[in-house]
Amino acid sequence: MQYASLKGLMNLFTKVNQPISGKNEGKSRSSRIQQMKSYLSDLEARGSASNVPEFPSKLDWLNTAPLQFRRNLKGRVVLLDFWTYCCINCMHVLPDLEYLERKYGDKPFTVVGVHSAKFDNEKDLEAIRNAVLRYNITHPVVNDGDMYLWRELGVNSWPTFVVVGPNGKILLQIAGEGHREDLDNFIDAALQFYGEKKLLESTRIPLALEKDNDPRLSTSPLKFPGKLAVDVLNNRLFISDSNHNRIVVTDLQGNFIIQVGATGEEGLNDGTFDHATFNRPQGLAYNPKKNLLYVADTENHALREVDFVNEIVRTLAGNGTKGSDYVGGGQGTDQVLNSPWDLCYEPFSEMVYIAMAGQHQIWEHNTLNGVTRVFSGDGYERNLNGSSSTSTSFAQPSGITLAPDSQEVYVADSESSSIRSVDLKTGGSRLLAGGDPLFPDNLFRFGDHDGIGTDVLLQHPLGVFCRKDGQIYIADSYNHKIKKLDPITRKVATVAGTGNAGFKDGPPQLARLSEPSGIVEAGEGRLLITDTNNNIIRYIDLNEKDPMLHTLELRGVQPPSSKPKLLKRLRRRLSADTEIIKIDGGSSKEGVFYLTVSVPEGYHFSKEARSKFDVETDLADVINIEPINGVFSPDGSATVHFRRNSASPVMGRINCKVYYCKEDEVCLYQSVAFDVTFREEQPESSEAVVKLSYTVAPRVPSGTSQLILAK
Repeated sequence: MQYASLKGLMNLFTKVNQPISGKNEGKSRSSRIQQMKSYLSDLEARGSASNVPEFPSKLDWLNTAPLQFRRNLKGRVVLLDFWTYCCINCMHVLPDLEYLERKYGDKPFTVVGVHSAKFDNEKDLEAIRNAVLRYNITHPVVNDGDMYLWRELGVNSWPTFVVVGPNGKILLQIAGEGHREDLDNFIDAALQFYGEKKLLESTRIPLALEKDNDPRLSTSPLKFPGKLAVDVLNNRLFISDSNHNRIVVTDLQGNFIIQVGATGEEGLNDGTFDHATFNRPQGLAYNPKKNLLYVADTENHALREVDFVNEIVRTLAGNGTKGSDYVGGGQGTDQVLNSPWDLCYEPFSEMVYIAMAGQHQIWEHNTLNGVTRVFSGDGYERNLNGSSSTSTSFAQPSGITLAPDSQEVYVADSESSSIRSVDLKTGGSRLLAGGDPLFPDNLFRFGDHDGIGTDVLLQHPLGVFCRKDGQIYIADSYNHKIKKLDPITRKVATVAGTGNAGFKDGPPQLARLSEPSGIVEAGEGRLLITDTNNNIIRYIDLNEKDPMLHTLELRGVQPPSSKPKLLKRLRRRLSADTEIIKIDGGSSKEGVFYLTVSVPEGYHFSKEARSKFDVETDLADVINIEPINGVFSPDGSATVHFRRNSASPVMGRINCKVYYCKEDEVCLYQSVAFDVTFREEQPESSEAVVKLSYTVAPRVPSGTSQLILAK
């Protein structure tokens, strides 16, 4: 295939990325576009441009009826995007395509996604449909599973872009990410050139978007959930509800507690839980001592921190732009990241380890000084194991878990379809199962075969979790299975799933999942799984005589509201983990509540997480209560005053969050709500003095809380 003056055009593309002063920027763009128009004129004059091969009639289409170049796309400038939905680089260019579609939306310009699958699972039309929904792709997509167009056009990497003129001639082919400005300039030049030649036609392409034909997107409590984390002692499950751009917190039985990121909108906003925003978050890691949740905010290219004590979100690293720094060492948001996909927390060093899928490395974030840097991997995409961090390469690592002895982490290296171990002292790695042990650049050794070590075949695993007994559980995503790996014998065996996508509870050998991507343990032997394409959470209890795959019922979890909910004066519906205590507030005009919280012998109030309270009422202006929020003193006491403005009865609530610890162990909390009923005011009643004493019973071992009420 020949392109006239192509070398000169590529040299021009190189100049696109050179710095340009503000006053010359418009002139430089105009000059580049003019040179590109000259290239197109030369191409047409030579008559050397090849005709684009026609789409085979047998191919399946998404977002539109089947298209043909000579029937539907004639008179339009067409950008073909050769992609496969597992590819992180293909994900990175989706914002570029969206930008071009918006900019030239009123022009005869069309983007067509040519899905050319790497993995067998990706050839399935339903799997591609789920990817189209997950990434909110609104342009036509064709399933070229046999790679006919790929071969005809000589494509050899994902993503590759091919620009086709309105006469069906191939104008340009360019590979890789980072070409937004190149493509923008070239499309602008092509539209101008062929517009002047009167070859453009304004007929629009009729679309039938998949998202408009899938009601589950608006009704499902979860939308393509990614990863999980647990706080067993405080009975909490954290879910990265990725496509709802939020973190959902339930108890371990699935009862709603709270959500972080209430609007569901994409964004990078810190602040309160109601106003913080995320962009398709994935990995989660819980710090039990400080009651913090770390979040891999994948498409914000950021590491976030959810503070459950102060109920705020902070950004620890990354600034919303995709980085290309393969070394790191910056502090805070000055350090850019590249599609962090999963996290694990090491409590002794207080490090957060990051599976940095976007640039094929393992990074570390020091929570003590805020520095984020590379820990292992040279950044080349391959399955290379070595004795040091610089002699090791990864291929889109997407899952990471800490070994029980904290000496190593295990990594689900998705593009090499392998499970690998990384030494936390040296940064070196070794292969445990799957992948190609001889040729590091071979990322096409995949399948579905249980066995030992390198005899094992996996298919794009995304999740991995190591239990306290050292056994590793794998979310073998594209095989739709959960598998178990013994790191000593390196033996792998299927735990659940048939190998076919679907939804079915029951015996593991008959049960079906659809691209599971996250897995954790909640309590001894109870595995929780994000069944991503089914938009649900599943679980298996390994302690059962005949373990079964179940669906976790999520009670009270709703899709996010498009607007932040206004804070009600009295929230009638409390979270599932709150103990509610009803109190008679009496009929006095004014009074005082003396609150005293006690912890059992051997425990103490957390010094880092101060216990606190806030007050709310159901009627405005009926009663004044001060303070409306505050913290308990170090001995666990607080005082609240009230004075009525009206004789009418009123309801009040004192919400308390108690944080306590045992020596240097994890931070526990107890949520308590005192519901106070103030009866109709009686004349001449004396000032009320109400003493509320609450004794916390630790969750482990279990016990009962005691309330002593005195007047």
